[in-house]
Amino acid sequence: WQLTATKAGRQLLRDKGTYVVLRELHSWEQEPDVLVACEKLIQVLIGDEPGPGMENLLEVNIPEEVEQELQRLDQEEERSRRQEQEEAA
Repeated sequence: WQLTATKAGRQLLRDKGTYVVLRELHSWEQEPDVLVACEKLIQVLIGDEPGPGMENLLEVNIPEEVEQELQRLDQEEERSRRQEQEEAA
């Protein structure tokens, strides 16, 4: 994830064809945690580049309420994924 924090890092990953590799990995990977990581990284690589002042995402100040909401959504996503796994088993 550290490589995607900066504009230069995101561009390097795009230039090296990382998206193509991740897309292929995602098509056959069975490990749910790896799939989630691939999906999130793919979204970063194919998404629009953040606006001015956000070139380094590690330096962006996120309001506490937004950070809490994002954490809540991550936890909800994790619970849903685990429930799907249990139902499939």
